[in-house]
Amino acid sequence: MAIRVVSGRGHQWLLTERIGSGSEGIVYAVDDPRALVAKLVPDPPDREAYRRRVERLVRQRREPRTVRLLSGSPTRLAWPMVPVRTVLGGGTDSIDGYVMRDMRLAYQPFTHLVSPAARRAFLPGATWATALAAAEALARLLAELHAGGYVVGDLKPDNLWVDTQGRVGLADVDSWQFTDGREVFPGRMRTPGYTAPERIGPVGAPPDSSSDDFVLAVLIHQLLMSGLHPFTGHPADGGDYLSLDDNLLQGRCRAVDRTSVVLPRSAPPADLLPRRLASLFGDAFGGTRPHAWLWAEELAVARAAERLTVCAVQKLHVYTIERPWCPWCDQAERGMDSYPGADSARGAP
Repeated sequence: MAIRVVSGRGHQWLLTERIGSGSEGIVYAVDDPRALVAKLVPDPPDREAYRRRVERLVRQRREPRTVRLLSGSPTRLAWPMVPVRTVLGGGTDSIDGYVMRDMRLAYQPFTHLVSPAARRAFLPGATWATALAAAEALARLLAELHAGGYVVGDLKPDNLWVDTQGRVGLADVDSWQFTDGREVFPGRMRTPGYTAPERIGPVGAPPDSSSDDFVLAVLIHQLLMSGLHPFTGHPADGGDYLSLDDNLLQGRCRAVDRTSVVLPRSAPPADLLPRRLASLFGDAFGGTRPHAWLWAEELAVARAAERLTVCAVQKLHVYTIERPWCPWCDQAERGMDSYPGADSARGAP
């Protein structure tokens, strides 16, 4: 059944196909030549607070801090453009939401680059250099958001987008934590596996830039380690694997202690990273968290052309010059090639 939504000024849009859904909202395509989508939130915890949240975000589109974030092409943020409501009929209440740009016009889901299987299907030309570029773009975007006074709070692959050049976009802006005048709009959401340790549990701490920085490191690790979550692994002490968050809280992480977890032989080699990035991961998960700007700067250094080399056997195998031979060929010998090509050859050069 088609749904019609209306803005406060009376403009109407027809919503067509259902594109996806999350923990709070449902996203629909919009019948409009401008490539728009609409997010509807059927049951927010506080309806009036949610309406104010969206209205303030729409108003902030005109503020200098947000104008800078929205500049450039393609746009990096699916920012709310106008609040909308709908009445489904039959005496039901209206559902609140907003209209935004359709990120599918310029991007693919972030998981298409993180997941080896999806990467082979949808981004077959992607290399480790693409992953480095996406990691830097994500770090820079997060640093700019923090500088503008925004905290993402629920940073996760499902909210992220990427293109063939490694440029990154971000959606679900309505869940962010921000201030407008004296009013604080708190971050509401968190996702298992993508939550800083201090926020895990029934009474977790509110999000801040530091908790965002922790999850940024998780996402960068997945990008550079071909989808491997840093807290993946069976406990090396023989205990039961319970969850990513349990491993996190117990300090089980190969980037911090290689003896703490057992991983499949097909996992990317632990030593494929440049030494400086490996050190940053150790800090992020076991000590002082590097800020997003520091990640961006170090990733820019790591992905410079003179810091990368191409495998003599497989042209999609790109790796750091700090490593004397190809880590992806090493991985392929163990049964999993993260960056195979049509002419893929097995074995290290």
